[in-house]
Amino acid sequence: MLAASALLAALAVALAWPVPLVLVRAAWPDASPGLALVVWQSIALAGVLSLLGALLTAGLAPFGPHLLAAGAAFARATAAGRLPSGTTVPALFGVSAAVLLGAHLAGNLAFTAVRAQRQRQRHLDLVLLLSTPLPDLPATRLIDSPAPVAYCLPGTAKSVTVLSAGLLDLLSPQEVDAVAGHERAHVAQHHNLVLVAFRAWRIALPWFPVANRAQDEVGLLVEMLADDQARRLVPDAVLARAIEAVASGGVATGVPGDPDARTPSADATSVARRVARLIAPPAPLPAAIRRLVVLGSVALVVVPAVLLALPAVLG
Repeated sequence: MLAASALLAALAVALAWPVPLVLVRAAWPDASPGLALVVWQSIALAGVLSLLGALLTAGLAPFGPHLLAAGAAFARATAAGRLPSGTTVPALFGVSAAVLLGAHLAGNLAFTAVRAQRQRQRHLDLVLLLSTPLPDLPATRLIDSPAPVAYCLPGTAKSVTVLSAGLLDLLSPQEVDAVAGHERAHVAQHHNLVLVAFRAWRIALPWFPVANRAQDEVGLLVEMLADDQARRLVPDAVLARAIEAVASGGVATGVPGDPDARTPSADATSVARRVARLIAPPAPLPAAIRRLVVLGSVALVVVPAVLLALPAVLG
């Protein structure tokens, strides 16, 4: 199992820095943000699985030829109130680190999701109290604010899009339709779930190099996906003008809940990338490249699972 542990550790290191760095510097995600989002999710899942797997296999290696046998032997011994024979300090460290880290990640994800949902519900209650419905736009509320504000509040029972009076004064009717369509896309595509997961990952592993970068990149990708939905309603040039106008107001749009989880829609670099792909759309990825990227994303998750199971199969 030590060989599997070493391979998993090497994969975890690769997914912590070199692989995400290559993806961040690539140009193709702007042409296929949905596909890039799948890759980021695969990197996150495979990275966590590889890290936990490396610690667990290294810690359980003295107790059996493969993960199932070693885990069963370790569990039987500890259930009997003793440590199994061959226990070493590094072995205990590996097992303890894997268990504690796994519990930390799962608990942090649950806490972040519950916290975000409660904040969204409180925000929704305030919006319903302080806003008025817009009859021309379903499930949309108007708040009396001079700032150009636009965001969505996803919920299990009720989801609303919030626009401000300042936004309506700033934009033309067609540009308002573009912004509203963009925000409705966030709700329809459940972007809040993706953002919460990556925010939880960053909070749980602030020392993990990819965690911060992943949250920023994923935030921009969901904005691009919402743009792609909005551009079905209005010409690309109209959507580009709306994006620039809202960004010029210095107010972020996106999917609120946890205030720290907002998407970077008002960031100058993010706005520039979003507008550039509308003004000069990048060439779509060839079908063969798309299939290759999908296969690579699947392989990222399959490889650590195979490394964990392979000793048992070979044994």
